[in-house]
Amino acid sequence: MSDTQTLIENRPPSVAVLFAERVAATPDAEAFRYPVPSASGQGPDEWKSLSWSEAAERVHAVAAGLIGLGVEPEDRVALASATRIEWILADLGVMCAGGATTTIYPSTNAEESAYILADSESRVLIAEDAVQLAKARERRAELPGLRHVVVIDATGVEPDAADPEGWVLTLAELEARGAAYLAATPGAVKERVGAITSDQLATLIYTSGTTGRPKGVRLPHDNWSYMARAIGASGLVNADDVQYLWLPLAHVFGKVLTSGQIEVGHVTAVDGRIDKIIDNLPVVQPTYMAAVPRIFEKVYNGVAAKARAGGPAKYKIFRWAAEVAREYAKAGQDNFRRTGTRSVPFALSAKHKVADALVYSKLREAFGGRLRAAVSGSAALSPEIGYFFAGAGIHILEGYGLTESSAASFVNPGEAYRTGTVGKPLPGTEVRIADDGEILLRGPGIMQGYHGQPEKTAEVLEPDGWLHTGDIGELSTDGYLRITDRKKDLIKTSGGKYIAPTEIEIQFKAACPFVSNIVVIGADRNFCTALIALDEPTVLGWAKENGLDGRSYAEVVAAPATRELIQGYAARVNEGLQRWQTIKKFRLLPRDLDVEHGDLTPSLKLKRPAVEREFQHLIDEMYQGARES
Repeated sequence: MSDTQTLIENRPPSVAVLFAERVAATPDAEAFRYPVPSASGQGPDEWKSLSWSEAAERVHAVAAGLIGLGVEPEDRVALASATRIEWILADLGVMCAGGATTTIYPSTNAEESAYILADSESRVLIAEDAVQLAKARERRAELPGLRHVVVIDATGVEPDAADPEGWVLTLAELEARGAAYLAATPGAVKERVGAITSDQLATLIYTSGTTGRPKGVRLPHDNWSYMARAIGASGLVNADDVQYLWLPLAHVFGKVLTSGQIEVGHVTAVDGRIDKIIDNLPVVQPTYMAAVPRIFEKVYNGVAAKARAGGPAKYKIFRWAAEVAREYAKAGQDNFRRTGTRSVPFALSAKHKVADALVYSKLREAFGGRLRAAVSGSAALSPEIGYFFAGAGIHILEGYGLTESSAASFVNPGEAYRTGTVGKPLPGTEVRIADDGEILLRGPGIMQGYHGQPEKTAEVLEPDGWLHTGDIGELSTDGYLRITDRKKDLIKTSGGKYIAPTEIEIQFKAACPFVSNIVVIGADRNFCTALIALDEPTVLGWAKENGLDGRSYAEVVAAPATRELIQGYAARVNEGLQRWQTIKKFRLLPRDLDVEHGDLTPSLKLKRPAVEREFQHLIDEMYQGARES
């Protein structure tokens, strides 16, 4: 048995134990950084730190406070909050109390929040602020089992005569109660942690889903303990790293990053404010961070737009540098596969050096100047965008997993990463490809099942432990996985041809810097069409230079010149497709797709049925009287 296997197989029963081990090993080392807005609200944020021992003091106070509120092992405690330091401390507090965290996105409406609270039978809700409290108050009659609401930020919280006595308290009050409880019963939290078993429920994450009601995915303590050890054993991160964590912690991708940090012991800077990412990067100077593909697409489009705005000469330099980056990255990866080194031909290396001085170095500075690697997950990243960043010195390591597999089933292996793949399985995870191309997974990261839904569980989880992912993929001879599409998203045209819309959409995004989102249509039709949403800042920048200055986004996308612009990119993409895959017609949408309108899940996955329903009139237009093939 290898050292890695031994390490993973001898994992502790819970992350609560891992956390205790981490605190004991490096009590004074920095664990977290978090921003505190300036008193005036005008100047830059002040960043503060917590050592592992300081974090433990607060975690144990939360845990003891919850025990004092009557939380028993496996009782659900819901967390409805954006990503912030208190989210992590509260989640660890729930686990150290033996409870189980139910995650709720702060953007979830009152109706769905109430459904999750009721379905999970959550006893306590930790709410970020007055907005999240108001949702619980609105649906209080439907939540007889909800005994308390703990508010993190009490600004604007007013007493409500309808609240049961003691129903609302602040996080500060909970921690103060916990400290008093520990003073009277010093061993209370340690006793709870010691009693946790590996199969005890730790987290209940409701998949936002692209259709229907969300399902609660039951993830026991052993899932996270395994993930922590497997991430540590992968060698992707080390104790000297600084992670910038802004991903939603209600999502499994964000959640798994905290487990890996506890195992490795590096610093995490926590701030979930999306509008602060650009400001934070030069301050935090992360060595690694995780993101979803849309972020990298937006950065790429933004850089291209800025170059275009600088005039024809600057834009020409950018396009040349982008091609050099891709060529350099492809050559380096190909050579590494053959020889184990990333050497490239001298002439290409010389061009790359010039392009680095002109373009890439500025891009790296925007990311803080120290970014060693970025992990991308949740959806597929265009290989062309991946190669661009790789060639620019920002190595994007794609990974793959599901909520049902605790997020990180595959990840690209550091130096040996291959753009366009999601890498190799984490140590201890098994994979096989079914006859129909579906990816099946088995291992310690797989869920127990869907909460209260044995029939739904049986649909995806076989008795011998194999999980049906619903994704279609291919394995290389040396174990690298490439995702080709969602099984349910495959299109069969009326001519009997199967089409993977995601592949076409990825190619279109890579070719056209103006595209924000695209939905390829074609099921049971005799040709393919597309609904296209444009990136507002990018297309308005183009409009300003092309006689459409001062017009709104909706007016710009309705203009014939804009349609002609996108038609040119469509023609270019179609040249590389099979005849039955080509996009014969498209419509530009009057707005971008977003979470608020229900077009995307909170993790920015496309809800195809929802988009098709809303814009059915545009789809009908494209196929009305059509005879194309």
